[in-house]
Amino acid sequence: PMFDYTKNFYWKILLVVIGAFILIATVMYSNFLANSLKENEEKNIALYTDALDRLVKNQSNGFDQSDDIVVSEYLQFLETVRDSLPLRVIAEDESGALEGINFSPDDLKDPNFLKALKKEFLDSGRQPIKGNGYTAKVYCLNSPLLGYIKLFPIIQGLLIGSYIALGYFLFSASRRSEQSRVWAGMAKETAHQLGTPISAIVGWIEYLKETAQGDEAQMEVVNELTKDVGRLELVADRFSKIGSDPVLTDANIYDELLEARDYLQRRSPRKVTFDFVDPGKKIMAPINKHLFHWVIENVVRNSLDAMDGKGHISCRMYTQAQEVFIELSDTGHGIPTNKFKTIFRPGYSTKKRGWGLGLSLTKRIIEEYHKGKIYVKSSKPNEETIFCIILPTQ
Repeated sequence: PMFDYTKNFYWKILLVVIGAFILIATVMYSNFLANSLKENEEKNIALYTDALDRLVKNQSNGFDQSDDIVVSEYLQFLETVRDSLPLRVIAEDESGALEGINFSPDDLKDPNFLKALKKEFLDSGRQPIKGNGYTAKVYCLNSPLLGYIKLFPIIQGLLIGSYIALGYFLFSASRRSEQSRVWAGMAKETAHQLGTPISAIVGWIEYLKETAQGDEAQMEVVNELTKDVGRLELVADRFSKIGSDPVLTDANIYDELLEARDYLQRRSPRKVTFDFVDPGKKIMAPINKHLFHWVIENVVRNSLDAMDGKGHISCRMYTQAQEVFIELSDTGHGIPTNKFKTIFRPGYSTKKRGWGLGLSLTKRIIEEYHKGKIYVKSSKPNEETIFCIILPTQ
């Protein structure tokens, strides 16, 4: 059986598409607001420029003395309008002289300040508002509010992304915790259930030993049964360690690999050859021997299933930066690149029988109990597939 991870993948894609749609819609609406605000402010500046030009023109033509009060009030009104505008504005007269409006006095102390802003304005491709006389050209710089609106989609995207990431992390952590409890419960229950029939079989073996004394054929059967019961006890012990903190002891990794190889070689087809290369030095690392052997057995059995009864299994190991690297390779069918991670998921299996738990348990034993890593290093169909196990040496 094999669980269908495709639906889960499609759900992720759908969520990403929805999130992207929301973000794009927000950006478009924010740009719409920013452009509307910009157009409105530029219209206000244009009205102000036109009014100022009219005033200057009327002053050049001369006012009656009776109009002084009107002119004063008009000028005061224009100053109020100018000061109320949120935009920073640079006014340029016909001679090229610049005047800054809505700038701080400290900024205007620098004689080149307005020239630099004007150059920046023109370099951006924007065009000034054209007037007459005192305001021959008006350069409307961006309003702070306009900048805030343009930043809004970025801030919103970061907040939404952080919220989604936090939710995903919490959901994943909760799911992993629940899976761990289920795995530990099932493993311990399996070990408990195996205990009763094993104890009964051990009793029957002792009885057979007494009744088979002197009969070599029967004693051979009894000895084989004893070995099988020992194997069952080992399996039960392995399951009992799932969900608890196993004891790690320093061991010669190559010796442990040879022990696992010898057990598997006796139970493999004759057309399958094994080559476990001696590293030439003693490499020690803290492991739980029972669980480590289980890891090697699961990986090698996976290789045997992929080779259809014939092929070559090899192993080489080396150390690097206080880590031991164990590379197990086979000449089986190979693994597609997009399945390198999927094969370690619970329930994934390409076989007609089995629950697809072997490699998942292997990953759990290496990463959670031995603080190491396991992954598919490379795979070439019908040539070579390499599993890499990394264990800390301290």
